[in-house]
Amino acid sequence: MKNALLFIFISLLFFTNANGQSSQTVRGQIVDKESQFPLIGVNVMVEGLSGLGSSSDLDGYFKIESVPLGRQTISISYLGYEEVVLSDIIVNAGKETILFVEMEESMVEISEVVITARRNGEVTNEMATVSAREFSVQETNRYAGSRGEPARMASNFAGVQGADDSRNDVVIRGNTPAGVLWRLDGVNIPNPNHFTIPGTGGGSVTILNNKFLKNSDFYTGAFPAEFANGIAGVFDLKMRNGNNEKHEFSGQLGFLGTELLAEGPLSKNSRSSYLATYRYSSLQLFTGLGIDVGTNAIPKYQDASFRINFPRKNGGNIALFGIGGISDIDILISTEEAPSEETLIYGSNDRDQFFGSHMYMVGLTYSQPLDADSYFKATIASSQSSVNAYHEYIDRSIVDGKFKLNNTEPILDYVFTENKHSAYFNYVRKINKQLSFKTGLNFDLLDVDYKDQGKTVSLSLTDPDFVEFSPWQTRWDAEDLIPQVQLFAQAKYRFSEKLSGTAGLSSFYFGINDKSISPVEPRLGLSYQVDENQKIGFGLGLHSQAQAPYLYYYGNETNSAGELITYNKDEIDLVKSFHSVLSYDRLLGSVSRLKAEVYYQYLYDLPVSASGSSFSLINSGAGFSRFFPEQLTTGGNARNYGVELTLERFFSGGYYFLVTGSLFDSKYRTLENVWRNTSFNGRYAVNGLIAKEWVFKKGSSLNLGTKITSVGGGWYGDIDTEKSQLQQDVIYIDETVNTKKFRPYFRSDVKLAYKINTKKITHEIAIDLVNVFDTQNILKKTYAPDHPEGPVVDEFQLGRLPLFYYRIDF
Repeated sequence: MKNALLFIFISLLFFTNANGQSSQTVRGQIVDKESQFPLIGVNVMVEGLSGLGSSSDLDGYFKIESVPLGRQTISISYLGYEEVVLSDIIVNAGKETILFVEMEESMVEISEVVITARRNGEVTNEMATVSAREFSVQETNRYAGSRGEPARMASNFAGVQGADDSRNDVVIRGNTPAGVLWRLDGVNIPNPNHFTIPGTGGGSVTILNNKFLKNSDFYTGAFPAEFANGIAGVFDLKMRNGNNEKHEFSGQLGFLGTELLAEGPLSKNSRSSYLATYRYSSLQLFTGLGIDVGTNAIPKYQDASFRINFPRKNGGNIALFGIGGISDIDILISTEEAPSEETLIYGSNDRDQFFGSHMYMVGLTYSQPLDADSYFKATIASSQSSVNAYHEYIDRSIVDGKFKLNNTEPILDYVFTENKHSAYFNYVRKINKQLSFKTGLNFDLLDVDYKDQGKTVSLSLTDPDFVEFSPWQTRWDAEDLIPQVQLFAQAKYRFSEKLSGTAGLSSFYFGINDKSISPVEPRLGLSYQVDENQKIGFGLGLHSQAQAPYLYYYGNETNSAGELITYNKDEIDLVKSFHSVLSYDRLLGSVSRLKAEVYYQYLYDLPVSASGSSFSLINSGAGFSRFFPEQLTTGGNARNYGVELTLERFFSGGYYFLVTGSLFDSKYRTLENVWRNTSFNGRYAVNGLIAKEWVFKKGSSLNLGTKITSVGGGWYGDIDTEKSQLQQDVIYIDETVNTKKFRPYFRSDVKLAYKINTKKITHEIAIDLVNVFDTQNILKKTYAPDHPEGPVVDEFQLGRLPLFYYRIDF
């Protein structure tokens, strides 16, 4: 490893002294925002460089050659349309910069045009008035500690926080991470992460390679009517096309994987293109360097993506695309020689675990402007997600300070597979400069297959050597087809150049039982541009979501015919959520802004314990464990409210910063009619990021950034010692659940990146130090009988983690 780092360092010294390339091509396509119809004769200029520009052709394409390397600002103007200014566009030697620009028609007459530039971070979805932000691939790379992942990047935004350093689940305004909806090119997709657990919203590592994404949108509340089956937030991801004029390649070597990317034209005449990525990772590098990743096991994963694009006449397009990933890990405690003071983040302290998961999705999409004022898009897709696990109980004793293995016993064997066949259609019509509408259908057919059996392990409070196993017990045995349908219609009306409103209706049906239907979900929004620097927004809406399908099919008893009794399948309703948000956005000069939002969210029809205990599914959605629900009823409630602030300086003058803060409260209520803290009620979250870039001659640059995060601690209760010992797990006294609070979470990350542009090649070497101060943050209580301070001890988050990568583009 040292030799490899030395080789890269020497290579970079050589490249630094090599003849550099001073410019690159910037090109792209410009279309009408509503109809997606190509715009002809649009002026495109590079600001600050007199005379360097171009105009779009009959198909909306433009091309600017000899653009200097580095960060550039591109201004795009067209008579009768609002100007678009794209700042912080990075131009590198190794790849052409390709842009896709949507322009919105101006309401004012030509003689009184007032130019309104689109601001950094504003979403492209014109139906969103609040709680929405566009993020770029640059942001997923830029933020220290983000690891190139959309979810970890989003945890820097106001109202968003991570649930666990070892995973990328996101908690939005106190909601469960399972409430987040993932979409790719309009289609709902399974959890796009490695090492996923059924019913959770994240995983250890993303399958989504940021190099195939283009600018995408992220919503944290009161989202438009086109989104259904989500109560917390939406990642609306978009896949980019490959370069249709030039073959380009990328390679990356890092602690988290070895990556390859290829893109280029299939036919330059038709502008068809391909894009493909592949990543393979085995974290043996960590163990070789003595870095703690929470387990002695070695997680292995690989993922890939592709997109083949065929442009049609008049702005039409056909694309075949797909993503997928596979992962596995064997967590073995039977090989341990002696007790340790460490606790396992990924495993349990009484068993060997063999775990695997995979996910893939392929789709075909066709989009076509029908004329200058209308547009439609249709997509069909198929996906599969699967999780399998096998556990063996380890019966061992301690002799002379060493472990003695007495016996092993299989205690768990399960495979959960979900196939989904999807169809998506939407139609957009611009009636005039003031009114536009969008309507569509989203259909999914779920084909589920859940198989699970386990054994109960019985221990004795008086005899530490006693252990007994029950016969195999089936808990899931289901094969079923579940239709899922969403219809929506939404419209935007511009009352004036300053005031606009949106209204929409969504209808959602989940065909698992007669209760899971929400026929009318209204969504409303208003946006008022007070002046050129200030904007006020308001949004409200009713949203619904089905639970993870596997939860409906659990049972621990059989009927007289030997069939499993799934007592929750016909009892669980859709969770309903009412959102209301008020926002204020103010520009502070030309490169900074202040944004504030206040919100209130009320949730009802939450699944809770029918016996009146503290259990509620609102606390699920994160971690590495499935839920084994007792009999549930939809009689629970929850409420989230808070205030959020964002102070941001866009990248200008060689630096940027982002400071976000939120104060919030998140509580839930079960049948016992007592308001409790949800497991995600941190009450406050603060993030501060800042980065400085130094630009040198020959196109090289050095970027130093840091991030500081402070979040209120998680919740726990009083330990039921006897039950915990018998079940070999932490069991709280029910009346005290979520009444005690861990100390606050604190973490600081630092990222250093050095980029070199040589002739037609860009090199970048970076190190990202996660938790640079090695702060011991408490994750939860865990049961560890062999721990010197056991049996119940604090389980800590990941410690200091240095992440290194070297990337080359050519």
